Amino acid sequence: MSIALGCIADDFTGASDLAAILARSGHKVGLRIGVPSAKDDSEPAPFEVIALKCRTEPVDDAIKATRKAADWLMARGAGQLYWKYCSTFDSTPDGNIGPVSEALMAQLGTSQTIYCPAFPENGRSIYMGNLFVGDVPLDESPMRHHPLTPMRDANLMRLLAPQVQGKVGHIAWPDIAKGGAHIAGQLRGLAYNGIQHIVPDAISQADLAAICEAVQDFKLITGGSALALDLPRLLAAKGRVAPTGTDIIAPATARGNIVLSGSCSAMTRAQVADYSAHAAALRLDPPALADGPDALARARQWLATQDPDAPKIIYATAEPADVTAAQQKLGREKAGQVVEDALAALASDAFDHGIRRFVVAGGETSGAVTQALATDRLSVGREIAPGVPWCFAERNGDTFAITLKSGNFGKEDFFTRALKMLG
Repeated sequence: MSIALGCIADDFTGASDLAAILARSGHKVGLRIGVPSAKDDSEPAPFEVIALKCRTEPVDDAIKATRKAADWLMARGAGQLYWKYCSTFDSTPDGNIGPVSEALMAQLGTSQTIYCPAFPENGRSIYMGNLFVGDVPLDESPMRHHPLTPMRDANLMRLLAPQVQGKVGHIAWPDIAKGGAHIAGQLRGLAYNGIQHIVPDAISQADLAAICEAVQDFKLITGGSALALDLPRLLAAKGRVAPTGTDIIAPATARGNIVLSGSCSAMTRAQVADYSAHAAALRLDPPALADGPDALARARQWLATQDPDAPKIIYATAEPADVTAAQQKLGREKAGQVVEDALAALASDAFDHGIRRFVVAGGETSGAVTQALATDRLSVGREIAPGVPWCFAERNGDTFAITLKSGNFGKEDFFTRALKMLG
């Protein structure tokens, strides 16, 4: 079987988000952690998603990683690629979204693509080129305080222009509302004028369906996960995948559970507060972790005393002022790294203590925890919330369940809802 659509995500939560959206079609979706070996001879799924950890890497490193992922996908039949980034377009003016897109365009031999992070089901919309979170512009949302990619502008064209060499254009909502054929005509007109990078408005899933219809033959599509919802249907109509899929079946797992949270988003802060009200809770302090091994040793000792089946959470989630203070003391990169390293070590300990159900919040945290659990491939289960599925893998012959939640996704009771879903 060859790959019908090869997907590359810039972090692990984004990869599981996209895999969940594609899995709604009933088709098999493969979720790979990191670029597989060139010698990997496992049968690919019609939809393969490669999870990278390149959102905040240096640009050259991000390009190298994504090109390598593209090589693997294309060698297995993928003639169309999907470059997935966050629905809040997490990228400073010198970020990776634009440079990676241009590198992939060159690799595929194509001269035009779109940028559409809209996810109306989760309150992300684009109007007049501006990205909204709920009913406020991106730069007025809590994303303006993001510790790694503070979003200080809502206009996607202004955000994108410094990142790319080609011209940036826009398709306004009145044209989007006229449907896929009209949008395709607009794209051809922009291409005629040498405009390579297009931001289309989208305020509903119907808008995304029309955009998807217009770009279904593009060699490279870029955006959030919601734009991909209609691609399986369109590819099936072209005969590139079977017209019907199969039901998602979740394997059984042991009951031990833990929540690990490194995200400091507004929604994750609310989720941590909600869950901590009825669960054993331990907060990690980045400066204490950086001072030496004692803080981590105390956390490991605390974990060892907990009942594997009882509700428990270990978190570094904090208010923006506390995050700023830690970054000022340690530096932005070190403040994040000590938390990732600690949560990764604690995840490995948790597995050794019999825990087989992991709820993880935050993109960087998800990458660290997944790598610590030494898995390179996940099967995708059902969604807990839009874009957040349970996934399953094996370690040392034991099946475990893991969900990788983007910081802003889910409602306040997400952690409780997730664990109840497994029964």
